[in-house]
Amino acid sequence: MEANVLRPTDYYRLPWSLTDNVLAWLEPTKRCNLYCEGCYSRNDPKSDKPLEQVRAEIASFLAQRKVDSLSIAGGDPLVYPHIVEVVRMIRHDFGVKPIINTNGLALTDELLAELRDAGLFGFTFHIDSSQGRPGWKKKNELELNALREHYAKRVHAAGDLSVSFNMTVFPETLHYVPELLDWAASNIDIVHGMVFILFRTMRSAEFDYFAQGDPVEGDNLGDLVYYDQDKNPEPLKAQDVVDVIRAADPSYSPAAYLGGTKDPNSFKWLLAGRLGAQGRIHGYVGPRYMEMIQTAHHAVTGKWLGYVQPSMLSHGRSMLSGFAPFDTGVRKIAANWAKDTARAPWRAAEKLHFQSVLIIQPIDMMPDGEMNMCDGCPDMTVKDGQLLWSCRLDEYTQHGCFLTASPRKAPIPEAK
Repeated sequence: MEANVLRPTDYYRLPWSLTDNVLAWLEPTKRCNLYCEGCYSRNDPKSDKPLEQVRAEIASFLAQRKVDSLSIAGGDPLVYPHIVEVVRMIRHDFGVKPIINTNGLALTDELLAELRDAGLFGFTFHIDSSQGRPGWKKKNELELNALREHYAKRVHAAGDLSVSFNMTVFPETLHYVPELLDWAASNIDIVHGMVFILFRTMRSAEFDYFAQGDPVEGDNLGDLVYYDQDKNPEPLKAQDVVDVIRAADPSYSPAAYLGGTKDPNSFKWLLAGRLGAQGRIHGYVGPRYMEMIQTAHHAVTGKWLGYVQPSMLSHGRSMLSGFAPFDTGVRKIAANWAKDTARAPWRAAEKLHFQSVLIIQPIDMMPDGEMNMCDGCPDMTVKDGQLLWSCRLDEYTQHGCFLTASPRKAPIPEAK
């Protein structure tokens, strides 16, 4: 088998489950101020939820699921009028870390200060070239790094807040991924994570769809915002992203993953962690590191670890001494760091920072029409008291159920 081929047995299988996970996914509004190609959520200007409904949904989450953090999404949560109250409620009333997923357009300095004071733990900014963002239209992914850095510096200046960046990866933007990782490496002190989410479509040219046995087609199917966008391209897989990264950086090595509900050999969430100083990555941690961190945190707190305070991520040298005896990846990092400091002794005083790199592979279709979901998916949301996949919430809202699919049969030739 080729060395670059992903194999589940090489990595730590993240132990997250439906009821014991790192995250939950809260949507206080479906209202949004920017269209993102590939988004699975339809903009609804009248969808702001009353604050008490949001409180009830959080309570429903935590009655069904242990979580470390709660992602506040949408829509864009920064346009929700009670976002500061929601953050304060999550942190102080429920004792969970609030993370805001946003495009950043509505983030003013005043709002940033209010969110920080309310107990916000961090931001995940979604920025990519498909958005048609005002002032940044037709900019490629590398040109958008200036905008990413702008947000990273603003949040860093506000205090000890986590900052990550999401990007939807399309076939035509796949080649930018290694250069984005280089940019993240040069900002490793203020950028704590990079997330690459692979583009998704329904592939209706190949499958017929049904709601509780009844065919769904035409306008009823096209109402879903991810329906056959961009002429139904061949779906990207995690392996495609890994191949592109390793072509530029052979040292890249994932450490942990989530499999699929129908295909346990698929890589739905593929997680890597690396240590370095600004612009110099010394290497990637291994599976044992991820296993020990998750297991120890769960043993002490009763929860799997999702987000870490940025000030803790800058103690990389302590990580080296504590985990090198147990993890081959950390030992390689320690050796590389020792060589680097031997060549330039003044670098021994530099802080080493930890940065995560995550690849998310969305729903993929099995040949028989079964939908391969994330097994132990963190991004579950709540509706009508039920835990549901957030990426399929619009299906449930419009049709009262999740759609099923079967391979589309070729038309029967007409008799001559």
